[in-house]
Amino acid sequence: MKSQPLIRTCLFVTPLIAISLLTGCASNAPSNTSNNGSNYSQQNANSYSTPYQNNAANYGVIDAIQVIRPANNTSGGGAIVGGLIGGLLGNQVGNGNGRTAATVAGAVGGAMVGNNVEHNKNTRNADQYQIQVRLDNGSFTTLVQDSLYDLRVGDRIRLINGQVNRY
Repeated sequence: MKSQPLIRTCLFVTPLIAISLLTGCASNAPSNTSNNGSNYSQQNANSYSTPYQNNAANYGVIDAIQVIRPANNTSGGGAIVGGLIGGLLGNQVGNGNGRTAATVAGAVGGAMVGNNVEHNKNTRNADQYQIQVRLDNGSFTTLVQDSLYDLRVGDRIRLINGQVNRY
């Protein structure tokens, strides 16, 4: 009679062990089927790299490149200071009408020199480049960079951190 409780226990425990073993091997990750019929886990695809189709907004072709030259406006302060200094220096030359002519010539020359000095001081040496890109998803984007590197119209590119890079 002792064997009967053992059999009941085995009949009850054996299916529980089988079910727990089978459920332990099951995967909860959703699966996708690609166009070629192979299955892959969406979780694995996202953790390593996303397929190219999902990154179409990061790849494209350069449509146009334009040089942007910064405006080099002057405030007029250089011309005023230069005119004053030139006028003072011109006033030191000659006497009578000659002195008046030298003062006027010194003021005009000084204003021109002062304006050029201010213009050169405000000049930025670096041009910027406006790059228009036609993305693979059909949209267009325009980015401004300090350097072109080796980029040309028609190059395949990839956008990384807001910068255009050859691909």
